[in-house]
Amino acid sequence: MIRTSVALGAILALCAPLSVSAQEVTLRLSHWVPPSIAPASKGIEPWAQSVQEASDGRIAIQIFPAQQLGKAPDHYDMAAQGIVDLAWVNPGYTAGRFPIYGLTQVPFLVDDSIQGAKAIHAWYMENGAAQEMGDVKVCFFHPHAPGAFHSKVDVTHPDDVRGMNVRPAHQGISRFVSLLGGGAVQVPAPEAREALSKGTAEAVTFPWGAMYDFNLSEEVPVHLDMPFYMSAQVMIMNQRSYDGLSDENKAVIDDHCSPDWSGRVAAGWHEDDMAAKDRLMADEAQSFNEPSEDEIAAWISAAAPLTEEWKAEVAAKGHDAEAILQAYKAALDEYDAAY
Repeated sequence: MIRTSVALGAILALCAPLSVSAQEVTLRLSHWVPPSIAPASKGIEPWAQSVQEASDGRIAIQIFPAQQLGKAPDHYDMAAQGIVDLAWVNPGYTAGRFPIYGLTQVPFLVDDSIQGAKAIHAWYMENGAAQEMGDVKVCFFHPHAPGAFHSKVDVTHPDDVRGMNVRPAHQGISRFVSLLGGGAVQVPAPEAREALSKGTAEAVTFPWGAMYDFNLSEEVPVHLDMPFYMSAQVMIMNQRSYDGLSDENKAVIDDHCSPDWSGRVAAGWHEDDMAAKDRLMADEAQSFNEPSEDEIAAWISAAAPLTEEWKAEVAAKGHDAEAILQAYKAALDEYDAAY
């Protein structure tokens, strides 16, 4: 009996670590865009598939698209509170909540979304994530190619926005529209077409692909052909969901939460945006306005107060705004993503 017990104990000792390392888990991932469009099909879905493959199937990711589990502005809290395990968040949908991250919303700072994604990742994880998103695990940053200003009428100069109602991409652009004398129409991306068709809005700031993703090309067929702004979504994970993983599974998630992966998910969206722009340019019903050097300078000058406002807001929270700003600029330079 003693020999049998010892042998059984040895077998159990060998099996226990194997059971832990082979832990299987299903993670629920929520986002708010249709599953067929680039952010999902060329960014989120390939990332999820890679996680599943890298874990040899131990980690399954169940994706809930198109606001199935909650509205777009609610996604941060959905992950933080454990309603979902993973959520794709636009921090700009919750004004004032993430002031440090708000620097990514200031226009005319970034001109390359792929390298910009890597730069934002490196910068924010060192300069803001712990302070603003410390209750979740921040995974990757997912911007589109620099977006543009799309309207019903010609817009080439900042003065042209005065009196115009614009659906802004996020809080940063909303503030910019207000500075220019326009009115900001705050609706989530999936509701932008309705606002345009009803006349509530006369223009939008969107990436190029959104003209087709949300059927906007007929509503706003006039395009300002210059890199205007960027919106970088963030994939976050419920901290308890992460902490509950085996060490082996944690390593898989960690490997997929990196500057490299931020660049990889951004690359698919960038490719789609550029293809959409080419398609628009080939459409005779669409009109493109290329601003002059003086007009570009006027846009950049008009946006300058946004940086000062950002610094004041961040300083009011007790942070060294100038140091954070310089770290951001240094990261953009390092990754060759500066405007």
